[in-house]
Amino acid sequence: MADSASQLQTQIEIKQSHQEKELANLPIITFPETQGQEYHKAKAPFFKSRGRKRGTDTWVISVFVILHVVAFAATMAVNDCWRNSHGNCALKMLGRLSFQPISENPLLGPSASTLDQMGALRQTFLKEYHHTWRLFTCPWLHAGFIHLILNLGCIVLVGIHLEKEFGPVRIGIIYIFSAFVGSLAAALFVQNSPVVCASGSLFGLLGAMLSGLIRNWNFYTDKFAAIVLLFFVSTINFAIGLLPYIDNFSSIGGFISGFLLGFTLLFTPQTRIVAHSKAGIFEHNVKSSINFKLKLDRPIMRSVSLLLFVLVILGFLAAVLQGLNISQYCKWCKYIDCVPSKRWSCNDITTNCETIVSNSQLTMTCMGHGNFRVFPYTNISQARMKDLCTLLCS
Repeated sequence: MADSASQLQTQIEIKQSHQEKELANLPIITFPETQGQEYHKAKAPFFKSRGRKRGTDTWVISVFVILHVVAFAATMAVNDCWRNSHGNCALKMLGRLSFQPISENPLLGPSASTLDQMGALRQTFLKEYHHTWRLFTCPWLHAGFIHLILNLGCIVLVGIHLEKEFGPVRIGIIYIFSAFVGSLAAALFVQNSPVVCASGSLFGLLGAMLSGLIRNWNFYTDKFAAIVLLFFVSTINFAIGLLPYIDNFSSIGGFISGFLLGFTLLFTPQTRIVAHSKAGIFEHNVKSSINFKLKLDRPIMRSVSLLLFVLVILGFLAAVLQGLNISQYCKWCKYIDCVPSKRWSCNDITTNCETIVSNSQLTMTCMGHGNFRVFPYTNISQARMKDLCTLLCS
């Protein structure tokens, strides 16, 4: 019995000695409330989750990703390129889910008329028909398969990390509000061509990531690597927004929303604070005080950020409901959304074409410059004829 007690005491002393060596390697922070006692607080990498389980705290981002995939699949099923375009499709082996030709949609996606049908933004729908419901549908749409893969890949990369770090509720709020503010920003610049706003939520997460880095700058060890990743993801997704049907102003609006909400909702990550010398009940009181301050830290910053966010969303909403369109006063703003190229069209001008049906052929002539094209079919919808007219007059 005496030998067992001696061995147990030896093991306890070894464990205590090992823990003291670990604590000695950590930086020391002194709190005024501790009356001279020293506490150890470890810094941590930004891309390493602490205290959260992988399977239980990433459900919000997973749900959003599934909704986006379902929306894109439904869009391609409605598009039905094989039937509506009479087989003139990219990747024909996909059948009904095949994509429009590259010249029509370089992102491997649906036609402009299908995007209109699924709820994309267009100046005509907002200004003349007052389709405000499109503000809630356009954030779930993607312009093509390339846009879908790139956007969702970045959402998973950034969003799952943030959800592990700060929890599903906060990240879900940031995601939803950033998507809505992004669609409001897009509505202020939208022209007479369909655009989708799925990138607004991604840039909201990027804005929240930046604000989380700024407010906890001294906590993280690999912050510069995080900034490089943030810059790389932002640049790639903004660059693809220069192609047709993707609205870059929604990305800007989403980033502003996420940045302000990040300062409002995100907190300083909880770390283990260990007393260098035990103090019984007094030690417990100190820990409780520290945890309380971490939950309510920087109230002025939170209040100012929340006020700015409310002003932004109310200002955008009032401008959209009043029918304001900034693109009418900013002639160069259209190049932020789409850069013209010989391989695709950024044409947002209303086009008119003359159509003649004869001998099972459809001849379409652009009234603007006289170009014409003969199609070997006549059974075509009015929406599809409008798509072909826009392509012919571009």
